[in-house]
Amino acid sequence: MINQIHSNSDERMKTCIQTFQNNLNNIRVGRASPLLLHNISIEYFGSKTNLRQVSNIIVEDSHTLRINVFDQSVTPLITKAILNAKLDLNPIVNGKDIIIKIPVLTEERRKNLIKVIRHDAENSRICIRNIRRDSNDKVKRLIKDKIISKDEEHSAQIKIQKITNEYIKEIESILLKKERELMKI
Repeated sequence: MINQIHSNSDERMKTCIQTFQNNLNNIRVGRASPLLLHNISIEYFGSKTNLRQVSNIIVEDSHTLRINVFDQSVTPLITKAILNAKLDLNPIVNGKDIIIKIPVLTEERRKNLIKVIRHDAENSRICIRNIRRDSNDKVKRLIKDKIISKDEEHSAQIKIQKITNEYIKEIESILLKKERELMKI
């Protein structure tokens, strides 16, 4: 029962970390990366379709992405989706391809992006702490229902806290790495 609570907490905390990492991957750092466009979807034959399923995303150079579209009829949809994604990117249609020039980040924009990622990091920490609280409440219910002893409760809460501390440290290291990446010119 306690092991199930621990594994459930661990899985939920991993999900928080993955969400945080995905959010950071969407923040551009002034150089071309296909990750910038990974969350962009278009309406294709009546269903949401990821951009990667209807095109190839190629890095031309450090400041240029080329989207090689499989079906030319979706080119306007892709262009519109990129503009609506609010990534400050301006797609240029060039025949069958879409070219995206990645503008160099100004220092002011870099500082604003750092504020955004710090806010995301804090939201991720809150998510992890909420999971810890839920897990501790489950353990307390077990002691209240006399399924476990006080010693088992104490050791379970210590283990939950260790898991929490590990994930909080992981958030900090991911945040620090992204801040360094953003401030690098």
